[in-house]
Amino acid sequence: MKKHQIKTYLALAFFACVITTSCGIYSFTGASYGAAKTVSIDYFQNIAPIVIPTLSNTFTEALKEKFVKQTPLTLITKDADLSFEGEIRDYSVSSIAVTAEEIASQNRLTIRIHVKFTNKLDEKWSFDRDFSAYEDFDSAQSLNSVQDNLIKLIVDKLIEDIFNASVANW
Repeated sequence: MKKHQIKTYLALAFFACVITTSCGIYSFTGASYGAAKTVSIDYFQNIAPIVIPTLSNTFTEALKEKFVKQTPLTLITKDADLSFEGEIRDYSVSSIAVTAEEIASQNRLTIRIHVKFTNKLDEKWSFDRDFSAYEDFDSAQSLNSVQDNLIKLIVDKLIEDIFNASVANW
């Protein structure tokens, strides 16, 4: 194949990708928005038995950021085509691995979020359910020393799961 033919094919492929993504035909995130143009995301209150003061804001802002950066949807405060509301229901630490001396060698931080997703344009995609994610850490480390990093990793997992369940239709 000649060099100019390769360039022609690459240019055609590039323009095909631009056209299909800009027209809303396909998204490289795998998301499907249908005719939706707007999204609203309420503040996720922390009602867990253990309340980490920054967790509500961290989670809510991360969910907003995901939709603003990875979708063409406009973030508004109410009456959106797609809407999210809910609360943080659990933040807990448990031992998961015990040594022969019956000492925990691994701990697990788990966060559970309840989400009510409403798709006003197609109710069959709406849901009301819990999402849970966790990260393990060595028990030799104090929770305070690893908590911020673990929360970021867990929130990233939760956001991805919620995004996939709501607009990726997985």
